Amino acid sequence: MRGRTLARGAAICATWTQLTSAISLDITSQASIKSAASTVAYGMMKYYTGNNTGDNPGNLPSPYYWWEAGATFGTMVEYWYYTNDTSYNPTVTAAILSQVGTDDDFMPTNQTKTEGNDDQGFWGMTAMSAAEMNYPNPSADEPQWLALAQAVFNEMVTRWDDSTCGGGLRWQIFTFNNGYTYKNSIANGCFFNLGARLARYTGNQTYADWAEKTWDWMESVGLMSDTYIVYDGTSDTTNCSTVDHLQFTYNQGIYLFGAAMMYNYTYADWAEKTWDWMESVGLMSDTYIVYDGTSDTTNCSTVDHLQFTYNQGIYLFGAAMMYNYAAAAQCDGGTDGTTCGEHWTDNSTYDGNYGLGQQMSALSVIQAMLIDEAPELVTNTTGGTSVGNANAGSGSTTSSTTGTVITPATGADKAGAGILTALVLSGVLGGIGFMVMGS
Repeated sequence: MRGRTLARGAAICATWTQLTSAISLDITSQASIKSAASTVAYGMMKYYTGNNTGDNPGNLPSPYYWWEAGATFGTMVEYWYYTNDTSYNPTVTAAILSQVGTDDDFMPTNQTKTEGNDDQGFWGMTAMSAAEMNYPNPSADEPQWLALAQAVFNEMVTRWDDSTCGGGLRWQIFTFNNGYTYKNSIANGCFFNLGARLARYTGNQTYADWAEKTWDWMESVGLMSDTYIVYDGTSDTTNCSTVDHLQFTYNQGIYLFGAAMMYNYTYADWAEKTWDWMESVGLMSDTYIVYDGTSDTTNCSTVDHLQFTYNQGIYLFGAAMMYNYAAAAQCDGGTDGTTCGEHWTDNSTYDGNYGLGQQMSALSVIQAMLIDEAPELVTNTTGGTSVGNANAGSGSTTSSTTGTVITPATGADKAGAGILTALVLSGVLGGIGFMVMGS
């Protein structure tokens, strides 16, 4: 890869010894990192009330949306992967399985009327992470991780729309939801990401073909620039002739991780795509520091924005190495003295801006410091045990097929749906480190 490699974790941070906040973090000590991750994970899981009598298993209380519940449990799958702490596994497994729906495709009746392609895709990527990380499998009579990811991918295939813009997925699944005419990067990014990862895991070329087709389509309509800048979306009412140039780190990251998986699968040229992209958009400097160009200049007031605008480094391996100390420094607030704040900067202290997304972002960066000791992501020929089903998915959840009839959402239904969605991508840090070590 142009003669460059990243020496995972410890080498990048070799000059750092002891960094102290309310959460003490010694980056040279696995025990210290695990202890810090455990504290932040506990703080994050306090937001989940699905185990309480009368609450909805697998969902989060207001103001958090369904996609962020998927992100939460995906992050906790990663937590187990990095730390070997199994104490949350029963809760995490039950929560994920509670949202698979009657067709085992993450289209539960409590979400279907307002669910978008990206929402379903986020839960599918959580299941994919569980398969790749060899997270303990459900009992044989329950849906299996790999098959769940395949179901989401297969249903997205049926929604690929050639009637406008030469292809692509719409943001929304059903015609009656606002955003149906919007073909955006995150919906297509989930599809690309799953295709790349399924190709690597199963060895099935069809998945890789769809991943390439999606990437090429993104370039063809201008949602990805010649220098790999990913823009938010475009409208099919103008046949995608104009592009919304809004940029979010999560859009960039989801394609980067997929590109890393494509590289590891068989495509050597994808290594150049990932490195050239990271440098061209300024996300990586010569010293491998990763930036989010919007994070310190935008006043982000919504729950969604606080999740995806401020996860600097969640998506990129190098960032985890540079931001862990800043994230830990923010985790010294609240009544418990370990609540995490929002802004990660040098010499930062708790800024009083707390929430599930802030806690999740800090956890992802801190626990990624354990990547040196984490096992490689598996495939079905290298120790993967998750059972798949290449034909999974009902195929009846699109607006243009026969089958289950979905009626428009009521006002009450819409109250739980976010305008924008994002994800702390499950497995991204492991995937990027895996890509780098394989070079």
